[in-house]
Amino acid sequence: MKVVLVRHLAPLIEPGICYGRLDIPMHPDGAAEMARLAADPAFQGSLQVFTSPSRRCRVLADAIAGALAAPLSADDRLLEFDFGEWEGKAWDDVPWSDLDRWAADPPAFKAPGGETGVQLIERVQAFHDTIRRDGQNCAIVSHGGPLKILIALLRRESVDLLATTPPMGAIATIAPA
Repeated sequence: MKVVLVRHLAPLIEPGICYGRLDIPMHPDGAAEMARLAADPAFQGSLQVFTSPSRRCRVLADAIAGALAAPLSADDRLLEFDFGEWEGKAWDDVPWSDLDRWAADPPAFKAPGGETGVQLIERVQAFHDTIRRDGQNCAIVSHGGPLKILIALLRRESVDLLATTPPMGAIATIAPA
């Protein structure tokens, strides 16, 4: 089994805004990059394309699935971390004390109305279990949070919620053991 993971391209939102689950479209300047990514040879052999239902992921996943003539499935388990009431706010407007509590315990912390890191890991783990069970080559378009978890799970490494997320548009190919 080969899994090709790609993070969505830049969204159409001002820098410095928390946008986790907000359904933000891809920035229009990304059209050329999207075409280049969809044609990337890393995706060859993928029999299925999975995507977060967010527009910024879906548009890229549509292009990849079209280039491969492969079926496309949107899966809520690939959605970005739910930041609850922080969504749409400038990061500068989130109280430092909340950010400090989050950094101190990412698995347990929950922004008001959001989800915990453990909840994020659990839903990504459930998706991981599904693709492992299916065992077929696939491509996955998602967000930084779910992708860093999937990468760790596919490599059978420990999940680190504070690990660096893949850059936007980055492709990672993993052949899990």
